[in-house]
Amino acid sequence: MLTTERLIIRNFNSSKKDLKALYDIMSDVEVNKYLPWFSLKNLQETEVFYKEKILKKYEENNGLYLAICLKDHNIPIGYVTVSEDPSHDFGYGLLREYWVQGIVTEAAEAVLEFLRDSNWNFITATHDINNIASGRVMEKLKMKYKYSYKEQWQPKDILVTFRMYQLNFKPDIPVYKGYWDLYNEHFIEEDL
Repeated sequence: MLTTERLIIRNFNSSKKDLKALYDIMSDVEVNKYLPWFSLKNLQETEVFYKEKILKKYEENNGLYLAICLKDHNIPIGYVTVSEDPSHDFGYGLLREYWVQGIVTEAAEAVLEFLRDSNWNFITATHDINNIASGRVMEKLKMKYKYSYKEQWQPKDILVTFRMYQLNFKPDIPVYKGYWDLYNEHFIEEDL
């Protein structure tokens, strides 16, 4: 568990309270507009999502999937994730009523400090070029733009241009080229 001035950042659990909060986050079409899944339709889908996407990460010790909670009620209002795969992909989401309050940035900074102290070398994060707010969060976190690429995104089956950012915790870490190598259409935008 991590804490900040306003937040508790902890694992999700299978309580009714956490599952309802997870449903509130994952069912909102606007919150999930730029994410690689469709919004959840009911609590049954939420339970499956929890078991397959979150609990499995915990059981396999495979990265982080952390709930962002306000200290005054300790109920999830968002999340921060970090994958253990070679990209060390960093992601986040937040209920709309908490947007533009610096909450994701505050939570992400605490998680980044934890990763730095845990000897991670780097993280990457990507955002759809249409999701300007997510890119601003990456910049506030001192992540650096490295390149862009186009992907036919599944399961939504739409062509998306992504910008890839990277934050190194140690010197001389090369740019992660996994997306560059995977997708034929890749380029560096000069005017960002």
